Amino acid sequence: MVTGKGSVNQKITRGDVQNLLSQDLGRLDLSGKKILVIIPDGTRTAPISMLFTTLCNILTRSAKLLDFLIALGTHPVMPEGEIEKLVGMDAQERFQRFPNVSIFNHLWDVPNELETVGVISSLDMEFLSGGLLTNQVPVRLNRRIHEYDQIIICGPVFPHEVAGFSGGNKYIVPGIAGQEIIDVTHWLGALVTNMEVIGVKYTPVRRIIDKAASMIQTPVLCITFCMKGNDLHGLFIGSSEEAWSEAADLSSRINIIRVPHSYERVLSLPSSRYNDLWTAAKAMYKTEPIISEGGEIIIYAPQIEVISFTHQETIQQLGYHVCDYFLKQWDLYKEYSGAVLAHCTHLRGVGTYEYGVERPRINVTLSTGISRESCKEVNLGYRDPNEIDPQYWQGSEDENRLVVQNAGEYLYKVVDVVAP
Repeated sequence: MVTGKGSVNQKITRGDVQNLLSQDLGRLDLSGKKILVIIPDGTRTAPISMLFTTLCNILTRSAKLLDFLIALGTHPVMPEGEIEKLVGMDAQERFQRFPNVSIFNHLWDVPNELETVGVISSLDMEFLSGGLLTNQVPVRLNRRIHEYDQIIICGPVFPHEVAGFSGGNKYIVPGIAGQEIIDVTHWLGALVTNMEVIGVKYTPVRRIIDKAASMIQTPVLCITFCMKGNDLHGLFIGSSEEAWSEAADLSSRINIIRVPHSYERVLSLPSSRYNDLWTAAKAMYKTEPIISEGGEIIIYAPQIEVISFTHQETIQQLGYHVCDYFLKQWDLYKEYSGAVLAHCTHLRGVGTYEYGVERPRINVTLSTGISRESCKEVNLGYRDPNEIDPQYWQGSEDENRLVVQNAGEYLYKVVDVVAP
């Protein structure tokens, strides 16, 4: 059963959140229990500070222990200063108000931090992936999940380039997972392609994520929500699958912008919460469907100077290419991380590779703090950010150009035209 509320036009207040969480969490027998809450990092728009305080106020009254785990996937570890901004409280105030509450970063690449909870067999993988993959994969998750009596997933839902929609069990995989299952799910998303996955509710990747999450023996509750800009418009509480489903339905109405036609050029300005191209690439993923064949997307973000804080060296070795480029030279690339390969294909977009010639559907240009030489090295276009005036673009009456502000969380799609 799912409880909660959601609306395209009406915001949910702090009082609504307090009442909904108090009622639902009050129905659980959490007295004397150890509780682990899984939350997103700072790359998602979400009222995490409000939810952190609210959950602490409710749960510390009776719980034996309450801790928070940041679902980083392969994102960089959040230092204390960033954690303070995320939860809206510095370490000293947290200790004074909630002395028995700790916050941990997920460490995806530290073996001692992970524990195998099961294996997805080759037969199951073939079925779940629709025949695209047949490899057996161990599911390694953060070992802390076995140290608690109750897990609570708490995070937003948006259209997503790998899973279709984020949220729900995605905070388990890749959120608190090890490299093997992270690589598999991301590479599968690349094989299906961003254009076919993003904004689709049920996808092969979602099936594998749910399968992996089902291996957790500890009870799991999901608090999932929808954002409209910086405003909370939906809050749903229930099982990971059901609460996520409600939120994904609302997100499809709130976070997808439908435009009347495609555009030859899109100037996409990533949200300021992204500080490397790895995360800012969402500015491309969310606009790729509305760019005409042969068109261009320009990612304008002068503040971004790094391709990836975690995977820079590997991306420089690989470069950005269409999926077929890697598949048709698989012996050269099969040992690379599937997650990094997926990022490299997602940012380059769909296209073909035949007889040694690569033909991307669209052109991808960076207008960032990343140098011209670095862009050329990784097979991306370059524009000097000093030569681009977003306000001039915004004021242009050219119907073939579009400026997307705060790009990364709204998906743009061409409106479906029904034939008479």
